[in-house]
Amino acid sequence: MNKSNLLGSMILAAGASFAAPVFATDFDVTVTNLTRGSYFTPVLLAAHSVDTTVFSAGAAASTGLQEMAEGGSIATLSADLATAGATIVENPAAGLLGPAQSTTVAINTDDAVDNTQLTVVAMILPTNDGFIGLNSIDIPTQPGTYQFNVSAYDAGTEGNDEIRGGGAPNTPGFPAPGPIDTSSGMNGTGVPAVSEGFVHIHRGVLGDSDIAGGVSDIDSSVHRWLNPIARVTVTIK
Repeated sequence: MNKSNLLGSMILAAGASFAAPVFATDFDVTVTNLTRGSYFTPVLLAAHSVDTTVFSAGAAASTGLQEMAEGGSIATLSADLATAGATIVENPAAGLLGPAQSTTVAINTDDAVDNTQLTVVAMILPTNDGFIGLNSIDIPTQPGTYQFNVSAYDAGTEGNDEIRGGGAPNTPGFPAPGPIDTSSGMNGTGVPAVSEGFVHIHRGVLGDSDIAGGVSDIDSSVHRWLNPIARVTVTIK
């Protein structure tokens, strides 16, 4: 090979090396509940491609997002993500994730290197259709620990009447399992509420201090919160 051909080969090799994308394929994700008295329903984590979006602020919620945000069911969302080729982890806490609790999972995308985005969602209890939403962030590529503060979103599919009951799409009220049932008021009269029709940052719950009645079944001294409501920590190995 003459010198010009050798130089050309070296330039091509260098260019190919420079252009090669870098992906993080082996990492841990920790989800932490930052609230004083709220709970997260089964968490859904997904590493997915840039062509996949679980929700978009300002747009109407999908059926799967509505089911998750109103009743905590992640089945439809998980199935939709699986169809899109996402790498999925369901319910790592094996139930509710309580105040100040964390859950950690290992994710590996060696067999799906296009899954460069991370989304984490879970319903917030007690709310009508509130959920934590880490939405399609770029998964870091360099080894290290990265923290993301996560806001609450309102799915916009149900009016925020703050009354126990419901737990399914098109059924008013919020589900009240376990600790929510025992710590919420039980005789609220509700307030006129209509769904907004689009996903948006949640404006928070109001509650009241009347456990025997009042306008809400949410205890304002226990369940009030401000954003950020959760923290997601990504550790690239």
